[in-house]
Amino acid sequence: MNKNKGKIFVVGFGPGDSEHITKRAIDALQQSDYIIGYKTYVELIEHLVTAKSIVSTGMTEEVSRAQEAVKQAEAGNIVSVISSGDSGVYGMAGLVYEVLVEMGWTEKDGVAVEIVPGISAINSCASILGAPVMHDSCTISLSDHLTPWTVIAKRIEAAGMADFVIALYNPKSGRRTRQIVEAQNILLKYRSPDTPVGLVKSAYRENQNVVLTTLAEMLEHDIGMLTTVIIGNSSTFFYDNKIITPRGYQRKYTLGEGKQSLKPHQRLKKEAEPWALDQDTGEAQSGYEQIVKPKQEISSVDMAFKALSMVTKTELENPFLVQQPIEDVFEFAVSPGVANKMIMPEQMRVLAEAIGEKGTLEYTPDHRFLVKLPTDQPETIVKKLEQSNLIVMPVGDVVNLKACDFCYGEKADSIPYAEEIAAKLGGIKLPKELHIGFNGCGMACYRAVFDDIGIVYRKKKFDLFIGAKPVGRTAHAAQPVAEGLEPDQLLPLLTKIIEEYKENAHPNERLFKYFKRVKKIQHFNYHDMSSKIEVEPAPCGD
Repeated sequence: MNKNKGKIFVVGFGPGDSEHITKRAIDALQQSDYIIGYKTYVELIEHLVTAKSIVSTGMTEEVSRAQEAVKQAEAGNIVSVISSGDSGVYGMAGLVYEVLVEMGWTEKDGVAVEIVPGISAINSCASILGAPVMHDSCTISLSDHLTPWTVIAKRIEAAGMADFVIALYNPKSGRRTRQIVEAQNILLKYRSPDTPVGLVKSAYRENQNVVLTTLAEMLEHDIGMLTTVIIGNSSTFFYDNKIITPRGYQRKYTLGEGKQSLKPHQRLKKEAEPWALDQDTGEAQSGYEQIVKPKQEISSVDMAFKALSMVTKTELENPFLVQQPIEDVFEFAVSPGVANKMIMPEQMRVLAEAIGEKGTLEYTPDHRFLVKLPTDQPETIVKKLEQSNLIVMPVGDVVNLKACDFCYGEKADSIPYAEEIAAKLGGIKLPKELHIGFNGCGMACYRAVFDDIGIVYRKKKFDLFIGAKPVGRTAHAAQPVAEGLEPDQLLPLLTKIIEEYKENAHPNERLFKYFKRVKKIQHFNYHDMSSKIEVEPAPCGD
């Protein structure tokens, strides 16, 4: 390890209460200069830490959290990236390593990384329910943000067919409501409607809620992002408000009797386990499993492939083998121009050809098309679109310039300035997406003052606004910070503001939040522009 570099702890802190967090996790948190995590999780462990900086971000900002952790560790800090449950089970461990791998990190020369394990939801929730995970089990996340639903559905099908006890993570959210319905439909093909199901929300936390139900009736109860759904196998049963899965499909022990019929040294002998795999022949007697399938030496499909391989003298692949490819998806934005809002038929044709059958095209309020398409040749796509005089721009947490139409070009004096800003600053990577609104006259009819940075051209000079909160029930306009800026002053000042924000803002921290936190950007002091009327928070979902 390079001694000048810092260290990253990726900490799983378990279900969230202090009694179920490991000593190593607490030690790591207390050693850290920075704590980085989803805001709900930060609140759960805040009382345990003494870090000089705590960075909390939104639900879908995992990548920016991992990038910020690496950035701070490279600067010599000790950082803890936190996950509830276990950081290696749908947690942050993999993302941190992915970011490091992209940077060419090696264990020998790079920052030190320690994965601190925690109690995963399948374990903590099972302990509350009784003993539902006593046999072969699997975890499946129903979130299809990063995994195609077709792949998830195949995994549910396979788990149902193989009679696994199943723990469903991320079963439902405000926008993802259909996935849990489809999962139930798949499992009902292989499980009895009376199969025991446990729904555990916020295990071991203050608002813990537990429901015992069945596979057929589980959707009649409240299920959300904080719920873990544990579905029993064919031998799982209810007993005295508990869900219990027997250790095996056969009874090796005579339960209920004080004296066992087989002594300890006899229980593992071959004659006592007729269902076990014979170590010499590689065969096992059928009839002991609860799901019995007809014995088949070789399937007709395998036989056909074997025959074709012999005839063609080539090894043929079975098309039924699961081989899920990793698909490269190219995401970008397209616009006909900074001032131009008209897209021509020929440009639409070129765009449609580039997108093809598998891509998608979404129109945004920013007068841009958002394009997603599977391709391993993004340079070719960009070249083709640019040849049609379309502007291709990056998407995500970058600078975007959104200009008015300059009254269809009639008020064209400021268009060159808008185009220069877009060329120099557009696409710069930031902690959070930043919109620069540009109005070509003092009417400001294009609502530039409701963007992160607002620019209004007036009397051949510029007025500048910073820090609007553009959405939400507490939305407000930006703070006016300068009037009458000379044209040659505008771009250098914008560059300094954006550089400061890029360097010092937390991941996922909007410009208005940053301005409010630091109280000063360049030489502009913060003034509260929010509504002075008390507005009740309106959290989304859980």
